[in-house]
Amino acid sequence: MKPKSYDIIVIGSGAGAKIARPAAQKGLKSAIIEKDKLGGTCLNRGCIPSKMLIHPADVAQEIKNAKKFNINVDTKFSVQFSKLTKRINEEVSNTSQGIREKYESGKIKNLDFYHGEAKFVEDKVIEINGKTITAEKIVIATGASPMVPPIPGLKETPYWTSTDALQASHLPERLTIIGGGYIGVELGHAFGSLGSKINFMTIDGFVERLDQDIREEFTNVFENRYKLHQGKTTKVEYNKEQKEFKLSYEDTQGKKRTIKSDKLLVATGVKPNNDMLGLENTSIRLNDKGFIRVNKHLETGCPGIYALGDCVGNYMFRHSANFEAEYLFDKLVENTHSKPINYPPMPWAIFTNPQVAGIGASESELQEKGVEYIVGKNSYSKSAMGEALRSEHGFVKLLFDKKTKKLLGATIIGEQASVMIHMCSILLTKKAKLEDFFSFIYIHPALPEIVRNAARNAKTKFESF
Repeated sequence: MKPKSYDIIVIGSGAGAKIARPAAQKGLKSAIIEKDKLGGTCLNRGCIPSKMLIHPADVAQEIKNAKKFNINVDTKFSVQFSKLTKRINEEVSNTSQGIREKYESGKIKNLDFYHGEAKFVEDKVIEINGKTITAEKIVIATGASPMVPPIPGLKETPYWTSTDALQASHLPERLTIIGGGYIGVELGHAFGSLGSKINFMTIDGFVERLDQDIREEFTNVFENRYKLHQGKTTKVEYNKEQKEFKLSYEDTQGKKRTIKSDKLLVATGVKPNNDMLGLENTSIRLNDKGFIRVNKHLETGCPGIYALGDCVGNYMFRHSANFEAEYLFDKLVENTHSKPINYPPMPWAIFTNPQVAGIGASESELQEKGVEYIVGKNSYSKSAMGEALRSEHGFVKLLFDKKTKKLLGATIIGEQASVMIHMCSILLTKKAKLEDFFSFIYIHPALPEIVRNAARNAKTKFESF
């Protein structure tokens, strides 16, 4: 039977929805395919539910810190965890279901929705629910899912991934987390601040890809709240009668140790969802990590088939996937350009307590490239608002080119870092130099003054040459 033909097909309903639905509204015969809940990773098991859990954790942490503001919280601290997670999951589910109802209603003209698993049977021909469909333009936006390492015994236990943790109905008394990256520390903060006793099991400590001074500041705070174990995990066991996990590991000194807990969360990264697409039947190729190979136009090895987001792995953020989707919409639907994608500096944030955010180059990257630079640094405590907050940690770090004084990168650790980084994002994107930090007025007293003060410290260093 001849495949049903479309102008454009999108596989994945996360960032990919930014192409399929508006393409249909523009008059293109469009199809969107989703095998899971509508809305993608971000809505259903990532950004949205995690931040809905993290914000209450931030509130809980503020309550615990109330004494430093001479506020006594007399009532015993408790969390209605099951009600909290039930509300989060209901809100997320309702939003996802609302998207599905719109797609299935037939009210979106020119858009067909297929709920099922897409599989390529050849270039530009997809099998879905026993039918075949085709299009001259196809976009793969299948995202990523939790990666589970091959630890002996792990598969035989009821361990959590991040998806499971966000759907938990009860707060564990003791939680062990394997992994100290973004996902691990965010969920560790969430569960820890809400009342769980947290053990982290890592190979190289927390947030290992960040500069040493950021890691040290972060670790100083986190180790005061949670237990950090470093070494190699050798085995995981689960006692069904006692409902207890036992994690065995060899520490950095070669000693054998164990950790016992009620729940075990594996947060060791993610893998692209490309293995079930039948790509072996096409001219699309993967790299050695399983990500789809694309050129500077996000086009795969098959002309007319494009890919974006986590399944490509250029950046692993929803905001970068949205940027790529908007680029492809302009290219494939609006036909406004034939230019390669040009990424502006990409900001990132870790929603822990303390928050960490950054943009542009890090010190280690500049050192590897042999770029001479000047560091401007200022702590939260050395600012008016920092004093009001009674900040005990946190700083802003700015990196400037030693010759041109151009801003090269910024990292912030501390209160509202994910918000504060946006002013650095604008300045870096606009190729600002040191003097541009002093060309506008900062509200006093407000946290962005710490950014200005970091620039002032850099200015002092420049003047000393």
